[in-house]
Amino acid sequence: MKKSRSPKEPPSLPPAKSSRKKDPAETNSFFPRVYELVRQIPKGRVTSYGALAEASGLRITARMVGWAMYAASTAKPPIPAHRVVNSSGVLSGKDHFETPTLMQELLEQEGIIIKKDKIQDFKTVFWDPVTSQKGTRRKAAGKKNEV
Repeated sequence: MKKSRSPKEPPSLPPAKSSRKKDPAETNSFFPRVYELVRQIPKGRVTSYGALAEASGLRITARMVGWAMYAASTAKPPIPAHRVVNSSGVLSGKDHFETPTLMQELLEQEGIIIKKDKIQDFKTVFWDPVTSQKGTRRKAAGKKNEV
């Protein structure tokens, strides 16, 4: 015997589909975490795709961070994607900016020296998000214990 619906109960409808095109950053849950980390990179410093992948705490690769940086132009607030380079300090993402020289120009405005698409003195300007987060966690933990 088939169960009948109560007359007061409306028929169930499938969920409405949005006609709005999704932003790539909304479709990938790791994008917000990567963007949060990139926004923490201080001016005049850079980090690498791999360092961001490791610091994210997610199971993502450097290549996945690259995908997030590729979509960063749609993120709000803006992402300083020019501060993310490959592990050798090469401006490997430069072709994804409005012009091929924009990434270098933005870094040079922050005092970073670049020759032949490579950051000079890379170890000095490298910002490690892993050690920065550990320091932040310690400071936050210390503040909780203060009276």
